[in-house]
Amino acid sequence: MATTKKRTKTTTKKRTKRSSVAEVKQKAAFRTCDQALKYLFTKTDYEKQQRLRYNADTFDLSRMERLLKGLGNPHKKIQTVHIAGTKGKGSTATMLARMLEENGYSVGLYTSPHVTSIHERIAVNSILISDRELLGLINRVHKTVEHMNARNDSPTFFEIFTALAFLHFVDKQVDLAVIETGLGGRLDSTNVVQPSVVGITSISIDHQNLLGNDLSSIASEKAGVMKEGVPVITVQQEATAMRALRRHATRMKAPLTVTGRDIDFSYRFESSREEGPHTRICVTTPTSRFEHLRVPLPGEHQAINCGLALAMLDKLKTIGYTIDDRKAVDGLSKVKMIGRMEVISADPRIIVDAAHNAASIRALIQAIGQHVPYDSMVVIFGCNSDKDVRGMLQQLQFGADKVIFTRSNSPKAVFPHDLAEMYTEICGKMCQTAMTLREAVRIARSAISREDLVCITGSFYLVGQAKQELQNSLRGM
Repeated sequence: MATTKKRTKTTTKKRTKRSSVAEVKQKAAFRTCDQALKYLFTKTDYEKQQRLRYNADTFDLSRMERLLKGLGNPHKKIQTVHIAGTKGKGSTATMLARMLEENGYSVGLYTSPHVTSIHERIAVNSILISDRELLGLINRVHKTVEHMNARNDSPTFFEIFTALAFLHFVDKQVDLAVIETGLGGRLDSTNVVQPSVVGITSISIDHQNLLGNDLSSIASEKAGVMKEGVPVITVQQEATAMRALRRHATRMKAPLTVTGRDIDFSYRFESSREEGPHTRICVTTPTSRFEHLRVPLPGEHQAINCGLALAMLDKLKTIGYTIDDRKAVDGLSKVKMIGRMEVISADPRIIVDAAHNAASIRALIQAIGQHVPYDSMVVIFGCNSDKDVRGMLQQLQFGADKVIFTRSNSPKAVFPHDLAEMYTEICGKMCQTAMTLREAVRIARSAISREDLVCITGSFYLVGQAKQELQNSLRGM
């Protein structure tokens, strides 16, 4: 398979130099990355809109295709795998990318949203896109974007940024790009690729105001990433979600494989003096055998994500990619994720996690209980209005000894008093509110001892704020 040929560093450097020359020849619209990003942020950003209709007018793949055509169709010049689902997409994508990198492949990784820096969304071999590269790319797309604007066919922020990722991956001559969907699947801007493998992570209630109020509707939207004849791998799902996936797979004649049913997969939690609490998994296929492999990220949900990443790696092996299992394991051991049970302060003990739906909050509370010893846990919580707010609050009551509601700087953030009122209605427990994250942390610090834990969760926005505003100033508060 010609596409699996591994690139040499020399070839990549030559290609990058040629691309840089091409950029110089085109008159630059922007001189600095800040100017270029400011321009990009003027574009419609559905991640920040409070009211949004999810349909083919708002999320228009034909507009995305017109944008890409004006840029030379970069998405058709790279090999891809595509990952959809509700939770665990970023973790699964990152684990798969690291295993491929360790096997000598040049790997692009496109994920969203970011935690602290927009550069986190686009990476090649674990190196985030630089200011210089981002500036060059935005200058290259500017003419096409403005031409579309003049025709009242304006591409959105996410469409443009997705196109930037494709261009960057072409410039870097990646052997494979791991692409995570942004929202849904069927109408998502990333759903223009023709992937070698499709992965679908756990599906749960999220964005129900856009994707549907039940699992079957949401799963049908996620299933929209399936392509005719392209193998699909998923994890065990709720029955209604699985039926929807099977219906779509049959319609697309896409072979569907399920970890834990079609693929031998198991996991167990254990703890030892040397390694502390952790989860180990076993994945066995006719072509791969991973036994008692340590999952690099804490939590049962990450074991399921890891199993999916390994199954996708095995599928790539069967279609021609050369994979050394030992190197894959080495790559997996190097995985770290920003904003996933990340410790941002040791004194006081504060962890952040970007859990943003009910299933993720439940998984987070379980993972903390397994991996982090504490006497009492204070949860600082804030979320956006387009989420399953009641579902998340229902899960909070089972793990938080004290809850402080606050809000991020997102325009979609729910007001703390509204969260508190809903929480008291759900479980009758007392809680506190703070209009800013800093105030919430001050309240938490006054209520905890050395053996207690503070967990900040509920949205990527809140976690990003915590890392930016608090990480370097906690000791001074």
